[in-house]
Amino acid sequence: MAVKRSSKLTQTAMLKQIIKKCSSLAKKQWYEYDEDGLPVDVPKGHFAVYVGEKRSRYIVPISFLAHPKFKGLLQKAEEEFGFNHDMGLTIPCEEDVFLSLTSMIR
Repeated sequence: MAVKRSSKLTQTAMLKQIIKKCSSLAKKQWYEYDEDGLPVDVPKGHFAVYVGEKRSRYIVPISFLAHPKFKGLLQKAEEEFGFNHDMGLTIPCEEDVFLSLTSMIR
């Protein structure tokens, strides 16, 4: 009989992958980085995402990763872009929708 992984373990692994990817954003951009390779303008406990057609950059708290609506955005991002590209974490929605959602989460 096969042992089924719990969905919580899978979600935890996915969140760790997202955080790791967010902390290793492409260095081709104009942002400054510290000695660990992390962007200096992103406070501890936060990560950068890119949203909308113009790929506007937003800094959001890691606590957002636990919110069901934000998890939905992350799943859409994975389906559309995957997590293996040089632009950092790109959220596939319009900026005003993203801002409305994040204002509700706070």
